[in-house]
Amino acid sequence: MRFEVLREFDPWNGPLCTCPRKYSLQPYTGCPFSCLYCYATSYIGKKFYPKKNFLERLECDLRKADRSKVINVSTSSDPYPPIEERLELTRGALKLIRDYGFKVLITTKGVLFERDADLIEGIGAIMVTITTLDEELARVMEPGAPSPLERLEAIKRVSHRVPVGVRIDPVVPGVNDSEDDIKEMLKLLKNAGVKHVTTSTYKAKPDNLKRMTKAFPHLKELYKSAVKVGGYLYLPEELRRELLRPVAEGAKRLGMSYAFCREGFPFEAPSCDGSHLIPSKHLPS
Repeated sequence: MRFEVLREFDPWNGPLCTCPRKYSLQPYTGCPFSCLYCYATSYIGKKFYPKKNFLERLECDLRKADRSKVINVSTSSDPYPPIEERLELTRGALKLIRDYGFKVLITTKGVLFERDADLIEGIGAIMVTITTLDEELARVMEPGAPSPLERLEAIKRVSHRVPVGVRIDPVVPGVNDSEDDIKEMLKLLKNAGVKHVTTSTYKAKPDNLKRMTKAFPHLKELYKSAVKVGGYLYLPEELRRELLRPVAEGAKRLGMSYAFCREGFPFEAPSCDGSHLIPSKHLPS
């Protein structure tokens, strides 16, 4: 089925993708957060703009889409760039998603999801990416994004209304992989009301590896041992397991579900992407 703005997520049926069948939706093309590790710049570059006639096109898609599938907003851009406060494309999309009886999963580094809690409540869940609570490091890795402490505070304010998970993604060796820091971050996430953690290692693509090695020169030598898998450079399996172990063990110890993203490792959560957080009583029959 052809859509205007909705897309089947992972249409290539990648063997490492463990996400449930769902749609992806991007109100914006590109992203102003300028994360060094962003993979989307490899195919859309650094351009950023709102999609033309987005809400009208979305409504056309929703009339014929499968209501049993979650709509993930967004997967290759961010639904809450600063301009969203004025344009309200994401808010408009959430109104349509609610009115047409769909479920929604928000994935973001922004904080405007707090504004939209009234629309997400009861039909969805939120996954907020936080790679570190070190403000200085975050300014290097994610220079255009709201600070991680701002994200944490926003989570605290909405987690009593909407289920919230966090993506500690990517974990980069020698950058944000300190076990002590991860342990402390998980405690703060738990106290903020986070119910689920998804994590994965940094899987490099040529353009983002260039940015990352400029900021963190030690990665150049480390990724010489990486193996190419589906267009990405994966570190050796043993190293990836060790990098993710503190996150998985810490989340489990604190009573949060955990999952890995495109790692090929088993996990205990009902879903990798956090879609199991969506209130079940609102799932379509």
